[in-house]
Amino acid sequence: MTLRAGRDDDAQAIIALITSCWSEYPGVHMDVDGENPELRALGSYFSDAGGALWIAETDGAIAGMVGTRPSTGTSWELCRMYVAAPSRGTGLAANLLRTAEDFARARGATRIHLWSDTRFDRAHRFYERCGYVRDGGIKPLLDISNTLDFGYAKPLSGTQVWALDIAAAASAARSLGRILKACVDDGASVSFMPPFTVADGEAFYRRKARDIAAGTRILLAAWVDGELAGTVTLDFDMPPNQPHRGDLQKLLVHPVHRRRGLARALMQAAEEATSKAGRRLLVLDTADRSGAEILYRALGWQEVGSIPDFAHNPDGSLEATTLFYKRIAA
Repeated sequence: MTLRAGRDDDAQAIIALITSCWSEYPGVHMDVDGENPELRALGSYFSDAGGALWIAETDGAIAGMVGTRPSTGTSWELCRMYVAAPSRGTGLAANLLRTAEDFARARGATRIHLWSDTRFDRAHRFYERCGYVRDGGIKPLLDISNTLDFGYAKPLSGTQVWALDIAAAASAARSLGRILKACVDDGASVSFMPPFTVADGEAFYRRKARDIAAGTRILLAAWVDGELAGTVTLDFDMPPNQPHRGDLQKLLVHPVHRRRGLARALMQAAEEATSKAGRRLLVLDTADRSGAEILYRALGWQEVGSIPDFAHNPDGSLEATTLFYKRIAA
């Protein structure tokens, strides 16, 4: 398999690939000249926009394609991502995506977004595995296929923390579940014990996503150079006599991304979100003598005390937990 720049004379093969992919979904139709005339010269279309188009070939036949172009500010758009059925599951899609993201990142992109037909559920699962989350509403195209598009996006460079709305949280649930599993397997004290599966983690975050719409929970996610790597939760579902405070829960950083400042970035973003929500006090608990205690103290959190025999360890022994609080400035 080879990867090369897309050309205008690829038009016939490009149209055939896209038509083949669309035909897998009922009601999706191709009208090149009426609705997609740029397909006749797609190489020029992307180069004229300041972007690029790539074609993957196997034995001289097109096996996949992807394009990217500048959008607004430092945001770029991922476009025309298609892989022929025989080449799926080979890693080609991930390679194409990485090529486009690297190109955009090298040209100053800090965010990348895309639009995908709401019927293309297989593509959605792929993008979500690669760290994309739902972004914005649903866009109608008013075309012959009656297309409605989902928006997806993610940070592309550096360390960035985003607050997820309910759609973004639901789309990130499986990726967050993977992070939770990795942390549980690594011995993190987060209320769960092995054996713990990705499905368990996904179910946990899907349940929590419902609270976001009610305004009782804020879910923050952190990316490093486009890879979803950490998360923290703010629970604001407090009793009537405690409307001024919240609980900070499930500060998680995937083990392979630790010691890169993610936990600190998540904690600072959590404090900013708490202040914006009008809450003035945060409380958390952590396993006694956990590595996170150093971070909490460095960020100005105050230790209240330790509760002995608070939770079980995987080996059946009991472990103490330490309580912290921090006043949040308006």
